[in-house]
Amino acid sequence: MRIMGLDVGTKTVGVAISDALGWTAQGIETVKIDESAGQFGMERIRELVQEYEVNEFIVGYPKNMNNTIGPRGEASENYARLLTETFGFPVTLWDERLTTMAAERMLIDADVSRKKRKTVIDKMAAVMILQGYLDSKN
Repeated sequence: MRIMGLDVGTKTVGVAISDALGWTAQGIETVKIDESAGQFGMERIRELVQEYEVNEFIVGYPKNMNNTIGPRGEASENYARLLTETFGFPVTLWDERLTTMAAERMLIDADVSRKKRKTVIDKMAAVMILQGYLDSKN
């Protein structure tokens, strides 16, 4: 069984999957959502869960730098709750402070164009979230 890492935004959810041994994270895709319309991409997440035999979720938890929880952190809490209700698998909220900025920096350093960065940034952030979690366990 594998672990799915998710970077939840207002319009997209970056998705990463662990390898079967739980050592490495690979970016899979970015799922389009519409948070304001209550569309959270659960159909596509379900397909990926089945395809990759997922049995656990790690959801990025964007805390403020002073460790408080703001609106995006609350949105991640709500998404985690929805995952639990939908799938019944364990869901861990993982502190993701600065992961999107780190992913952006990595892509800039790799000379990825601004247009291409925009299409992969959430997937890269999901990889960084999941890899951080996996590293903490191994």
